[in-house]
Amino acid sequence: MKTREGTTPWPADVAARYRAEGLWQGRTLGDAFAEAAHVHADRVALVDDEVSLTYTELHDRVEACAARLIDLGLVPDDRVVVQLPNHWTFVVLTVACLRAGIVPVMALPAHREHELRHLVSASEAVALVTPDILRDFDHLALGRALRASSPTVRHLIVLSDDDDAPDAVSLRALCAPSDDSIRGRALPRPDATDVAVFLLSGGTTGLPKLIARTHDDYLCNIVLTSPPSAVDRDTVYLATLPMGHNFPLACPGILGTLLAGGTVVPLGSPRPERAFAAIERHGVTHTAAVPAVVASWLDHAGAVGFDALGSLRVLQVGGARLADELAERVVRGLPGTLQQVFGMAEGLINVTRLDDPVEVVVGTQGRPVSPLDELRVVDETSGLDVAPGAPGVLLTRGPYTPRGYFDAPETNARSFTPDGYYITGDIVRRRPDGNLVVEGRSKDMINRGGENISAEEVENLAYALAGVRLAAAVAMPHDTLGETVCLFAVLSDGHDLDLGAVRAHFDACGVAAFKRPDHLVTVTELPLTKVGKIDKKALRERLVAERSAELTAS
Repeated sequence: MKTREGTTPWPADVAARYRAEGLWQGRTLGDAFAEAAHVHADRVALVDDEVSLTYTELHDRVEACAARLIDLGLVPDDRVVVQLPNHWTFVVLTVACLRAGIVPVMALPAHREHELRHLVSASEAVALVTPDILRDFDHLALGRALRASSPTVRHLIVLSDDDDAPDAVSLRALCAPSDDSIRGRALPRPDATDVAVFLLSGGTTGLPKLIARTHDDYLCNIVLTSPPSAVDRDTVYLATLPMGHNFPLACPGILGTLLAGGTVVPLGSPRPERAFAAIERHGVTHTAAVPAVVASWLDHAGAVGFDALGSLRVLQVGGARLADELAERVVRGLPGTLQQVFGMAEGLINVTRLDDPVEVVVGTQGRPVSPLDELRVVDETSGLDVAPGAPGVLLTRGPYTPRGYFDAPETNARSFTPDGYYITGDIVRRRPDGNLVVEGRSKDMINRGGENISAEEVENLAYALAGVRLAAAVAMPHDTLGETVCLFAVLSDGHDLDLGAVRAHFDACGVAAFKRPDHLVTVTELPLTKVGKIDKKALRERLVAERSAELTAS
């Protein structure tokens, strides 16, 4: 399937307005990077423990990588599942794909066979890019299995420290400097209306959906998020979150830093010891983190001091609701300015501004980055707009919010209104100043440390366990992760089950580790609503009450 066939276009009059307003520039992301590389030729664009590349050198490698991908037989509109750690080759490969019109599908290092097989199939990927061994998991063996069983995957591209994979293409070789055989070669040029990248949904009804972001709308996303974050040519951006996530990739993140002429520093782990050392070594000015990481950084800073963070100007925090108490600790303790970020790979991005009063920075999740972002807050049951300041489900549409998931008409009918609003599933309050306060989720979703987990997916996997008669997965409050996965299970007579067995089963199913239940509660029955559905609200309230009782007792 061609990507255009599976996408939902913006209405023609709406698209014309975005172009007239200058929000859609008619430029591709590859062209935008090439222009930045020309302007900032001798500045350092990308640096980590292996390389330090100027813009001229990075541009050369991007062009060379794009040419080598074409030599492998890839053509514009081909899809490539990219599952890489935070590494300089991720940047070269991603920009090369954007340059040549090849569409990267942004998988995560934590994904396993369960998720990757779905992504390969849903995108009809022709190639899979993977590390060989990462954190003791053999990604290369999994990649070989996926290639062998897929009717579409022709190429396995591997990031390896050696040459022990003769049946795979070396990613480092693809990302090497150009040579005479490819230097100056003419390359395909995608159109700005073409799909640039596939991001992944949080997946409220099972496995993630593909979010098709065009060059026009994704460049708009980057351009709109850069000024509120003060990203410019002097920015040094530390990427510690998985680089395939929308937040560190383009809000404004890696791509925003490159288009501004700044420096990107990939780091493979957000552990405070490594992050603090990188910040001090490279003079990092900007970085992004989830609340759980911020909590660990605060604890580490309390033990070793804040000297290593002296260069930090902006700390973006998003991916999950930042508790007010933790936000206050950040404002009081860490150098630089806290910027709360609330958004989604499906589009809408809200941020607090760097000059906002402390009360706004601590107590809200910001406001939209574009005046053409349209927001409604509606009653979950009636779908009617709630009174000003009242909580309700957030709906949105705008210049960088697509009108549908890729090739998913049934999901689109549930997730988008007939007039094009995306139903986010977030419960928010909109204050008179336009800032949003996130109250929770209406969709059946668990946000564990910034990773969105479908309760339905967890339940489907649990039902494969012997003796599980009923299963319900709900969010359990957690001090640092925000939420963890709690599985309630009703067992058939004569069966026992413990958490270790549940987690081992999930591992055997090839599921990403962050989706494994953190808690197991076996019960004789589950509460039901009046219409006979499992009452998850009652289960969540039970967990909150138990947590409150524990805190009171302590």
